[in-house]
Amino acid sequence: MQSENNLLKKRVKLFDGIAMVSGAMIGSGIFIVSADIAKKIGSPGWLMVVWLITGIITVIGALSYGELAAMMPKVGGQYVYLREAYHPLIGFLFGWTTFLVIQCGSIAAVGVGFAKFSGVLIPWISENNILLHLGTLNINSTQLVGMLLIVFLTWLNTRGIVTGKTVQNIFSSTKVIALLGFIVLGLIVTKGTGAWQLNKEVFWQASKIGEHNEIIPLAGFALFTALGTALVGSLFSADAWYNVTYISGEIINPKRVVPLSLVFGTALVCTLYLLANFVYIRFLPLHGALNGSDVLARGIQFATDDRVATSAMSVVIGDYAAVIMAIFIMISTFGCNQIMILAGPRVYYAMAKDGLFFKRIGSLNKKGVPAFALIIQGIWSILLCLSGTYSNLLDYVTFAMLLFLTLTILAIFVLRRKRPDIERPYKAFGYPVVPAIFIMTTLTIMLILLFYKPDYTFPGLVLVLLGIPVFFLWRKYNKNIGTGISEEAEEMVN
Repeated sequence: MQSENNLLKKRVKLFDGIAMVSGAMIGSGIFIVSADIAKKIGSPGWLMVVWLITGIITVIGALSYGELAAMMPKVGGQYVYLREAYHPLIGFLFGWTTFLVIQCGSIAAVGVGFAKFSGVLIPWISENNILLHLGTLNINSTQLVGMLLIVFLTWLNTRGIVTGKTVQNIFSSTKVIALLGFIVLGLIVTKGTGAWQLNKEVFWQASKIGEHNEIIPLAGFALFTALGTALVGSLFSADAWYNVTYISGEIINPKRVVPLSLVFGTALVCTLYLLANFVYIRFLPLHGALNGSDVLARGIQFATDDRVATSAMSVVIGDYAAVIMAIFIMISTFGCNQIMILAGPRVYYAMAKDGLFFKRIGSLNKKGVPAFALIIQGIWSILLCLSGTYSNLLDYVTFAMLLFLTLTILAIFVLRRKRPDIERPYKAFGYPVVPAIFIMTTLTIMLILLFYKPDYTFPGLVLVLLGIPVFFLWRKYNKNIGTGISEEAEEMVN
């Protein structure tokens, strides 16, 4: 294992790491999920609070992850932390869920998202354009373009980490600059729509849209639960920042670079997200009508296809907004898929090295990357594209994602007791208070989801739990189970 690990090429620097964090976070979510949040919370002020809480949770998570990343700078990242802190079973369940749905489902969803916005420029790309009938399975041109994107990026990342990081740097920089340009334009344009005045009048008057589109005022515990459910969309839009930990084995000076990449990348993106939402409420009334005649009448709540950013941009520049935003989101989703496709196979590679995945997945090609793991990930992502069920699967695993995040931050406490001897070049900011705030916040959100969104949470739990018998069966029939990160940890100590 040690000789093979030496083939991993350390080529990733701090700028690359920040680009990977920001690139993984900025997909299409920031441009559309505010519509759903607005329906749930019904107040411009509380909309901003949702995104502020999201930013605080995300940055706190990044500050806390830094300790784990610095003390165990190994390929596989989060999988390694969970395995060492608890048991190989917990690491396996994370890798199982990551491969089965979280990573591959996200890749499929983002790939199809890229294709949908491509359809704004090329009408041939449409879900209504059926290319092939295979029994009950219909393959449309949108699915085809999404799958071709996955194939291309998978091939690209087999060419080596330098190729992958170069492409990531270009697209991450482009979309950060473009998002910043959108914000600056939104802040300096003085064109009045009356939206800001309308929003100020109801700034803290929380409400939600009922089943029959009626407005239901929110206060007290009802407001608290609405906040919890509204956070699901924003947290998902700010997710995937920890993907950079998966490639720790290929980062130059990872004990310093990974923590800094996490903090700078998340702080940058969360600030941009907050400012983008301020632009939304500056140009669009939050409240609207489902059948409104224009973008102002529909407001943020009922923006066409939930494309809030396109509606806000149309107020500023008119009819060209749809095309400009489509190009912007194509760039954004391309870059987002690039880092997810690059990072995910490092988790499967680490699992295979522990004997918890097929042996060949734990091999590297001549370019020093886990090419076979990339190919397997690409195949499963394409199958999810064809199934059309990836969006439902992603809804189901939101709870599981929060669960693993919580367990990872809790691992800081566990490892301080279990392995006090390991060197910690960086220690979690504000320990134990700040990590505890993260844990309590995510636990609260999970409890709210368990009670108020059981249709989404329990399937996710079932998916995770199905991995338990798989783990024990795999361990029973596979005699090559590794001893885990502990041996590597001993190397760090010594």
